Amino acid sequence: MFRNTKILIALCFLSTSVFAQQEKKLSLGEQPVFKVSKVSEPIVIDGKMDEASWSKTEARTLDYFYRVDKPTDQQKSTFRMLWGKEKFYVFFEMEDQYITARETKRDGQPYLDDCAEIFFITAPDSLDTHFGYELNLNKAVNDFIFFNDYVKGKDVVYKTFNPDFEVEVTYDGTINDNSDIDKGWTMEMAIPYSNFGELGKVVAIEPGNKWAFLAIRQDRNDAEGDRRSTSTIFPIYDISKNVHQANRFGLMEFVE
Repeated sequence: MFRNTKILIALCFLSTSVFAQQEKKLSLGEQPVFKVSKVSEPIVIDGKMDEASWSKTEARTLDYFYRVDKPTDQQKSTFRMLWGKEKFYVFFEMEDQYITARETKRDGQPYLDDCAEIFFITAPDSLDTHFGYELNLNKAVNDFIFFNDYVKGKDVVYKTFNPDFEVEVTYDGTINDNSDIDKGWTMEMAIPYSNFGELGKVVAIEPGNKWAFLAIRQDRNDAEGDRRSTSTIFPIYDISKNVHQANRFGLMEFVE
């Protein structure tokens, strides 16, 4: 959540976006829907799916690939999510022949490594603002609030958004050692609902309600760790722009 010392600065920066967020709409009806199951048992953030709830919620692969140079660049990624009393629980499960993680700083460039990303829009009829979490296997996070078309058609990223959350990874292979073939890695996150809400409207997290979101994988695919492909849970437009195309986000529906 925002630190107290940053609130005044943040409010000055964000004030014009609140009105815009309430004015713009996401085209509902044709958006794909991902079912997020409710969890009542404790979830231990350890990068493992030991809890029974993970086997009961929807699991969906990230089947939309971009920047694919070779058939082996299309490596399987599976996404799951749960919602509880106070937190979202997110799980990425990746197949990966070459595991790469070089970034170590917060608000750096983990997306240039093997990286899991999730973006949230807290009101599914809003287009211009989303919260983002991007992490590599070092748990180096680039977390931000992204404003689409903020000034004269230009996007703005508010990177001093540094919320509290939990994350853990596991991997089967060797990080940054491409002399062998790795098998893959996992990432598990617990994201408090208190991280959201500074921008105004937040749809209540209760059965039947929906937020918009996008889950993404950035994947390094060669021995040097420089060839990157991208995959998403929902299709986006031209990847040469970026993955921050909010009108292509799908919906997450909260179910019992």
